[in-house]
Amino acid sequence: MTEQKFSQKEAMIYSQRVAQMSKALWKAVEKDWQQWIKPYNLNINEHHILWIAHHLQGATISDIAKFGVMHVSTAFNFSKKLEERGYLMFFKKDDDRRNTYVSVTEEGDELLQAMNENYYDSEHGILEGSLPIKSIYGKFPEFLEVMSVIRNIYGEDFMEIFERGFNRIDRSFDEQNGELVSINTAKKERMETPELQTADEK
Repeated sequence: MTEQKFSQKEAMIYSQRVAQMSKALWKAVEKDWQQWIKPYNLNINEHHILWIAHHLQGATISDIAKFGVMHVSTAFNFSKKLEERGYLMFFKKDDDRRNTYVSVTEEGDELLQAMNENYYDSEHGILEGSLPIKSIYGKFPEFLEVMSVIRNIYGEDFMEIFERGFNRIDRSFDEQNGELVSINTAKKERMETPELQTADEK
């Protein structure tokens, strides 16, 4: 531990404040998350593994455990269940026979796309609780201080993967008539409807 520059009382209050806030926030997040993925017969660990495997595009079980903040055995067991359902595939790399890698199948990609497009089919308490801040400041909370704490605990590579996932969502989805639509779906619809095609697509 670094040289102490705070009082024990200050440290205890800070730690307990973070613990209580985290527990309250997680309870709401967990409820939102479970409601969102329930129609797809997934649990939170399974969805998180699919998400990580999708964004890493060839992750080891250790990678999934690290970035999913779960035990290696948990990552492996739920990955096997996803494999059985056809959403993940296990493979070895020619230049790395020691590690087992996982990749999202086409069916798994389609599932993730459908889930994201149908995000608003369930209620989201965290979103609703954040709207007053968005109304006042014009943007959602960015949690910069919290992100800094997480970076200091888990490292820069953790944050890189964290941000990569959200950047890919930003590039992969658009809005049409107030609905969240995959850019691939939007392009397909434009190809099928000539009057919707852009100049580049004609």
